[in-house]
Amino acid sequence: MAKLSHLDERGQAHMVDVSGKDVTSRSATARGRVTAEAATLALITNGSAKKGDVLATARIAGIMAAKKTSDLIPLCHPLMINKVSVEFTLAERHIDVEATVKVEGKTGVEMEALTACSVACLTIYDMLKAVDRAMTITDIRLAEKTGGKSGPYKAE
Repeated sequence: MAKLSHLDERGQAHMVDVSGKDVTSRSATARGRVTAEAATLALITNGSAKKGDVLATARIAGIMAAKKTSDLIPLCHPLMINKVSVEFTLAERHIDVEATVKVEGKTGVEMEALTACSVACLTIYDMLKAVDRAMTITDIRLAEKTGGKSGPYKAE
């Protein structure tokens, strides 16, 4: 098993020293899903959710979350993010959420993409919870990443 980079030789948590790493182009995409009743999702498509534009609000929340990841995850490095995109695909009983984050840096943006996706999903829930408390948030995962020493990753 690989050594965990956030633990020192005594097993204590620490921030990884990235000072010796090269700056490279890096990106990460995370995906998640919000399931809901068809009538709940219809509120999005017909624009009648009481709290306003659900997807616009979730997109902004996801972008803001990516930028605040190092404030939320204790050992994450603050990054100068170049791009965050949050996209939605609606189906009859679910919304797929995809967040992509790009940076030129010394460390990856997987946590930023996962945070953006998670917060976008949570925002959808918050915007619609008054009509459907049984919604579920599922399948949040890293879909792919590029850049860095470990190279590309793509989920199957």
